[in-house]
Amino acid sequence: MNLSFNFFNWLPLLIIPTNEPAQKYKTHDYSQFVKGRDYVFESINQGLEGQMTGVGKGIQPCDYIILRRGVELTRYQVEEIDYYADPPDMWMALLKKVIDNS
Repeated sequence: MNLSFNFFNWLPLLIIPTNEPAQKYKTHDYSQFVKGRDYVFESINQGLEGQMTGVGKGIQPCDYIILRRGVELTRYQVEEIDYYADPPDMWMALLKKVIDNS
């Protein structure tokens, strides 16, 4: 009986490729909402960050939020988000401006 261990026989079992797609983050478009009425946005660090209070379900950290600033659309990424207990779809989030380098 040969009980010797051959590492190379076990290697394919240790390295198992995953075919799972990378996590896709959602984009929430608030550009049609009215600032001050539908949501509140406070600019931080010369507009590179912001604190936003709004209403909507399903927003998670790393998701994106599009806001209108005059005629321009600006995309932010959600760094942190906390939902209120009442109403349950109201939230406050810390956002970071997405800089498009293209």
